[in-house]
Amino acid sequence: MVEVRSEARATRDRWSAARVAYAGVWPLLGLLLAIATWWLVTTAYPLVHPAVLPPPADVLVAFRRKPGELLDGTWTTTAETVIGFLLATAAGVLIGISLAASRTTERMFSPLLVAVNAVPKITIAPLLVIALDFGQKPILTMVVLLAFFPIVLATTTGLTTTPADLAELARSLDASRWQAFSKVRFPAALPQMFIGLKVAMPLAAIGAVLGEFYAADGAGLGFQILQYSGVADSATAWAAIILVGAMSIVLYYALVAIEWLALPWVRETTSAR
Repeated sequence: MVEVRSEARATRDRWSAARVAYAGVWPLLGLLLAIATWWLVTTAYPLVHPAVLPPPADVLVAFRRKPGELLDGTWTTTAETVIGFLLATAAGVLIGISLAASRTTERMFSPLLVAVNAVPKITIAPLLVIALDFGQKPILTMVVLLAFFPIVLATTTGLTTTPADLAELARSLDASRWQAFSKVRFPAALPQMFIGLKVAMPLAAIGAVLGEFYAADGAGLGFQILQYSGVADSATAWAAIILVGAMSIVLYYALVAIEWLALPWVRETTSAR
């Protein structure tokens, strides 16, 4: 019986490894299809002016011509995105907990949060530069402003939709309010909170690039996009744009990996597609 179980476990492990390897093929196929379409509309059957979208070969030449500068900009923008995202996470979770803890607080401040989120951030970027000067402060502020609202919404929703059976279990065990929060409500809200975090991560990258458009002091991918677009070097500008997309993909899937490691019970209690 033990040998049968060991063999079954080994078979499941082999199937899991095969599924992981097979799943990695699909993103590669999608990338190849996107590049092929790009080549078709810019080279084989030109439908787009090179000033708007240069051919893939020109962008590759731009990568080769200025690798150090582009990589330096990538590191700068990545650092700003990650730091701003962490600040937005801390602020969003604390605000979400406050809204979930008190219906009065939620009624008082939810409309204000919606209004702040609805304001086009590009309209306040120049004001941030005036108030905070050039550099990372206005850029990080822009990241936080763009990224915090989905985290607030997901945290509030997760904490106010605790499964009834878990809430009843906490009451039956005579748990204190803190015990119910730390042992039941917060863990139950984590899957919903990670949804908000995954929505906020690309917004954080957008905020970093947008902030660099106005406040960068000579560094970052946003600064490079603006700089090379201004001198009609669209190939290098698109190289920077592609690096922004690649950076966002890496950060997003890093967050997915953290979720996978932090919430093992979710995989065990939900059905796979």
